[in-house]
Amino acid sequence: MGEQAVTGPDGTPAPEQAPDADGEQAAAATGSPPGPATAGMIADGAAANEVEVPGAGMTADAGGATGSQSRTTDIVPGPGGVMTDEVGVVTGELTLRTEFADGQVTLRVQYKDADEWYVVTGGTASLSDPAGLDAVHTIAVGLLNRPEG
Repeated sequence: MGEQAVTGPDGTPAPEQAPDADGEQAAAATGSPPGPATAGMIADGAAANEVEVPGAGMTADAGGATGSQSRTTDIVPGPGGVMTDEVGVVTGELTLRTEFADGQVTLRVQYKDADEWYVVTGGTASLSDPAGLDAVHTIAVGLLNRPEG
């Protein structure tokens, strides 16, 4: 690795210093102990929020208060299928996705493992608190998943 010139805030060369192996100089300058402030990644100066994904045994990025979030579950609708805005009724093995973005929750379905998603007719509503996404998804699955007919 090559050497790099270090300059001060005014663009003048900074005086040469020995490396601060234990971080004491940095700690003295900031008033905090040496070492990382967080263990996770930081974007735009704020640590990412995490939320539990019930039953999945993992966490998912919450994306902030108005960030995009979603939940998905495979379903089999009853004999009437699921009505969509784009293509009408879809039946058979489907995947339901409940999305939250910008204060809106939207239900979408797709044929299992397909690429296209369709908005469930009447499946868009305001949701002021993104913490309600799990409840909305659970209710939607309860209403649409009818594998017994």
